[in-house]
Amino acid sequence: MVLLHVKKTDNEQFLCEMPVATSVADATNQLVDLQNLRTRIHRLKLEGEELAKFGPAKPIDQQSIDEYTDQAKQKGRHYQQDPTGRRTGEGPDPAAAKSLVKTLDDAEWLAHKDQVGRKVLLTKAALEEAIDNIRGAVMIAFPQGLPEWDLVRQALEGTEELVGTSHASDELDPATATLWFAGKQLLPKNQLSHHLGRHEKTKAVIKLQQAGQGAPSREAPVDAETQKAMMAFYHKKQEEQKKLAEDEDDDYTNSAWANPKALKHHFSGVGGVRIR
Repeated sequence: MVLLHVKKTDNEQFLCEMPVATSVADATNQLVDLQNLRTRIHRLKLEGEELAKFGPAKPIDQQSIDEYTDQAKQKGRHYQQDPTGRRTGEGPDPAAAKSLVKTLDDAEWLAHKDQVGRKVLLTKAALEEAIDNIRGAVMIAFPQGLPEWDLVRQALEGTEELVGTSHASDELDPATATLWFAGKQLLPKNQLSHHLGRHEKTKAVIKLQQAGQGAPSREAPVDAETQKAMMAFYHKKQEEQKKLAEDEDDDYTNSAWANPKALKHHFSGVGGVRIR
């Protein structure tokens, strides 16, 4: 199984494995599915936290801050006004809300970029299970269900309309997505082995992006942590050189190694004699 370090951006990356004999077209479909599931979880995290605090979403034409509406509003036990006016304020029971937030955090951590550093492989089954867990937590918190216009329900059902939103660039289309390795595009008709070699233990950094965006930027020669260490070492050496340049004293003449009579004193046996 070849190990693929897939990167869309520095904040959008994950690890996965697949046979080196996999076609580039099939690999593209699989990687796009993983990336789209990851971004779907990110959106669920953002909207799910709001759901846990302020309850279901209002219809688009009724969204406004409650205290500025003309009609009196009946408030439930767990009412908390949404400062954006997008949600009703009727949050769930605190215990159910806490469980929902924890489920969202667990799903977000599963899809987080830091899993690359921990060498955790991402799978479609694990991501779908995380989404199912969120669905179950939402059903417990809101047994009556969510309205069809609520973004959490749409994300769970896969019926989101992302065009014109800030998340419009999240979703990738498998038909137009491309894979890049070492500055070259992987051709869909080829197998991964054609570009990565036939060794099953290969590790490769693959760039994932939409067609028409040109070649992605190359990887930095060193990672961020190594670059920080190199800069710190350079700064330390620079400061040492600056201090040496400013030191014009002749303190070195008092050192033992600078004594012109050191050899004579050594043979006469008076090298360690001090006069008080």
